[in-house]
Amino acid sequence: MQGEDAAGSAGRRAIVVGAGITGVAAAIRLRRMGWQVTLVDRAPPGDRGAASFGNGGILARCSIVPVPVPGLLAKAPRMLFDPGEPLYLRWSYVPRMIPFLARYLSYGREGQVRRIAAALAGLTGDSVDEHRALAAGTGAERFIETGDYGHLFRSRAAYEKDGLANAIRAEHGFVPYEVDRAGLLERDPALGEAWTFGAIYPDHGWIVNPGAYVAALAEHFAREGGVVRRAEVEALDGTGRVTLAGGAAMRADRVVLAAGAWSARLAAGLGLRLPMESERGYHLALKNPASRPAHPWMVGEVKAVTTPMDFGIRMAGIVEFGGLEAGPSAAPPKLLRAAAARIWPGLEWEAEEEWMGHRPVLADSLPAIGPIPGAPAVVAAFGGQHVGLTAGPRIGRLAAEIAAGQALNEDLSACDPGRFR
Repeated sequence: MQGEDAAGSAGRRAIVVGAGITGVAAAIRLRRMGWQVTLVDRAPPGDRGAASFGNGGILARCSIVPVPVPGLLAKAPRMLFDPGEPLYLRWSYVPRMIPFLARYLSYGREGQVRRIAAALAGLTGDSVDEHRALAAGTGAERFIETGDYGHLFRSRAAYEKDGLANAIRAEHGFVPYEVDRAGLLERDPALGEAWTFGAIYPDHGWIVNPGAYVAALAEHFAREGGVVRRAEVEALDGTGRVTLAGGAAMRADRVVLAAGAWSARLAAGLGLRLPMESERGYHLALKNPASRPAHPWMVGEVKAVTTPMDFGIRMAGIVEFGGLEAGPSAAPPKLLRAAAARIWPGLEWEAEEEWMGHRPVLADSLPAIGPIPGAPAVVAAFGGQHVGLTAGPRIGRLAAEIAAGQALNEDLSACDPGRFR
């Protein structure tokens, strides 16, 4: 077992609830500190039902601007009724959504956007290094690619139109270099003629198979003495007791709650009610395409990200509010398929695969990291929204350090789980 700080940790027990990227990262970090760790989830790590399986795969260091921005509130009604826009609502779910949406959109004022972006920059800025450190010496290393992250536009004027987001990214050190049509074609020869300008952010990364990556990390955790347990968690208490479906119970000195979109239900059992919803995300996998880009693209006009992966290209980028219970909708994959045709007219591929999963989003677009009020043994580590994969290793590491009682050298007050009380 690798030892980061095993002194004084021998015999201490931790339970990590949730085997996505954040939970696996927390479990590995605690194990490296010498703790006895059990990782619990109803599905195996890397399962296709998890957000860590189906995300866009990009380690998007510069993705610090939240979805609610000035002007979104005015545009939201039109977007909801336009099938060509990437925002969807399950209308049967609307009555339950209204309080959350009102609060969510209220954070779109410029001052709030800048505050949120500053907190997100602290969590995403070193994401490539965090992933490398987490995966070092494991079979997961081979899934990490590094390189540029391009934002694709029809013109330079289209890029400049998003002035606030560009300015915020620049304030946090993310300044792109520009490429023209010829430079774009060197990176992606299949791009349609409409695309003439690229803003390229260097020093990013992506995971070429997110599900296999998380599974490989969990396999390493088990080889190093960690325990992976398939079970559904029904309840927690503040002292470290975890109740499983069927009535069985486990107990530990510390519990890390990293159950993604399902975390709010478990936190509510501890007396912490959070304004949190599932942003149902979709992806479309284009398998064995005739060509693929050299690096990921964000294509704002079609509201999609495209990532080269080991099977081909993954397209993602839809937001649908519809809760945790309803099945997939038909419209989002159609929109992604149409986006592919606009980005790469004439590109052919052998097969497709559609996916829908649940991004955990709190009303202010920031995660919950830290002790849960009134539950001293439980540490929150959830709410990564669109940057869950990007920030997962860092959030998991911070949660592990908090659980282990280590002093942190950064201010996490913006992510305090009790901030909505």
